[in-house]
Amino acid sequence: MEEKFKYKNIVFFDGDCGFCNFWVQWILERDKKDKFLFSSLQSDFGQKFLSERGLETKQFNTLYLLKSDGKYLMKSQAVLEIANLLGGIYSFLKIGYLLPRSLSDKIYDMVSRNRKKISAQKCFLPDQHQRKKIIEI
Repeated sequence: MEEKFKYKNIVFFDGDCGFCNFWVQWILERDKKDKFLFSSLQSDFGQKFLSERGLETKQFNTLYLLKSDGKYLMKSQAVLEIANLLGGIYSFLKIGYLLPRSLSDKIYDMVSRNRKKISAQKCFLPDQHQRKKIIEI
């Protein structure tokens, strides 16, 4: 990844999904320690991330977290790590690590399959500070 993003955690999400955009906004509002940047999977930056790792480039039903150390997590592990990095009250979600990954990913996949039914498409309008954290939508 590019040098200027070296010390940030990058959340890759489905930019066409209202549910996903809601959660990006939710993270942005709680990222008090400025640990995250965001990019949609459909963007050039997102597509480069996927293709460099041999990941699916046409289906966008998986959330990825590229950690500042260069490792990436996906699905439930990405969600749990985002909560952990947010810290504070959200750290309690670390309890999710007690579940077998196969079970937590199964729950993640169920939500992912139904995400467009759960939330209608919403227009995400980041404020001036939040726009600085978005690499590409």
